[in-house]
Amino acid sequence: MKSSRLFHWTASLVLASLCLGGSIEAASKKLLVVTVTKGFRHSSIPTAESVLGALAAGSSHFEVDYARTDEEIAEKMNPQALQQWDGVVFANTTGDLPIPNREYFMEWLHSGKAFIGMHSSSDTFHGFPKFVGMIGGEFLTHGPQVEVTARVEDRHHPACQHYGESFQVYDEIYILKNFHRDRVHGLLSQDKHPNTWAPGDYPIAWCSEYGSGKVFYTSLGHREDIWTSDHYQKHILGGIHWALGLAEGDGKPLSNAYEVSEEEAKEGFKPLFNGVNLDGWALRRANGHPSWSVQNGMMVNTIGKDEHGTDIVTKEKFWNFTVRYEYLIPKGSNSGFYLRGRHEIQIFDDYGKKPEMGGNGAIYSVKPVSLMASRKAGEWQEVEATIKGNRISVTLNGVQVHDNVEVNRATGSELDANVDQPGSLFVQGDHGAVALRNIRIKVLD
Repeated sequence: MKSSRLFHWTASLVLASLCLGGSIEAASKKLLVVTVTKGFRHSSIPTAESVLGALAAGSSHFEVDYARTDEEIAEKMNPQALQQWDGVVFANTTGDLPIPNREYFMEWLHSGKAFIGMHSSSDTFHGFPKFVGMIGGEFLTHGPQVEVTARVEDRHHPACQHYGESFQVYDEIYILKNFHRDRVHGLLSQDKHPNTWAPGDYPIAWCSEYGSGKVFYTSLGHREDIWTSDHYQKHILGGIHWALGLAEGDGKPLSNAYEVSEEEAKEGFKPLFNGVNLDGWALRRANGHPSWSVQNGMMVNTIGKDEHGTDIVTKEKFWNFTVRYEYLIPKGSNSGFYLRGRHEIQIFDDYGKKPEMGGNGAIYSVKPVSLMASRKAGEWQEVEATIKGNRISVTLNGVQVHDNVEVNRATGSELDANVDQPGSLFVQGDHGAVALRNIRIKVLD
């Protein structure tokens, strides 16, 4: 690595360190950076070591040493040697590392030390449940490297305060297992699979409290250009400062409970989906495939290959009302939102196509949309639908696509044909993957 590049990093990191908000302690801390691998070895590890060294050089708050070999792990991570460190960084480690006493290592972390993990540190110690529980998730697989939109879950946390609400990043994006959102404080995530766009909860970074210690993990960091980027260096610098107790930030699990805005509450809206569980909803067929789940505040219908999902229905019935909801579908998906269980507002991937009877936002089998207002697959779309008597009005993504349309019959796949009676709302689950959020309803006279 050229010294001029390292100097440039160091100079910029000094400034970043000075600008980092929330500093509550100035004492120098000692971190051990571990880069030993017993599985796949990333080519970015030398870059990671250099960047972490530059981060430390640019900060008066911590310093780093390295364990690059089995011998150095034995020397620097035995129970006695661990006492000199305030925390460890697992920078793209893999496999079962030869830590002399891994049970003691976990107790040491639990006692008040810092653990910082990057990328494949979640591909470490797969057969050691205590480690997996501590780090908060376990590498399962990944697809081709891809550009994704990372959603920032806590813009006030030191690891994220330089980001906006979201940002684009190109990297190798992990699919994880044994991740429990109710045990960690989310920092970065996606609301769809990075490669297939199937909706769901796909975490990227988080932090947590482990006993008296603190844990920061980010799955970003496969590529050299990620490690040398300004945004990633600020991301991990903030995570390091937080884990060492040098910067303030929340480490408690976030609540996904959904509440309507103060303005909507005054209008009379109430949640129809609470963001936490499926209370108030039931499968249309009790013995149907349980394809619905709640993931990070979303109600998600997941359908595997050659599977059929099941419609999900509100237990409460309604007559005249306005309902608002947001939904996300992958390419080629198809679903529908039913008013009173009889009149389908179509959910369909038709961006860039001509409106059809079964197109996105159509009142299925009754009337296509008057204007095309669909967003691309993989983007959240917003609907407001009002039904009074036998008249329906619909606004899709801010565009009115139906104005007081008369509907005197059920539109297909209905719960029943009693169009003159109150009915449940339901979402189709047997056609394709879909996620919904922020579902709220206002009962009308």
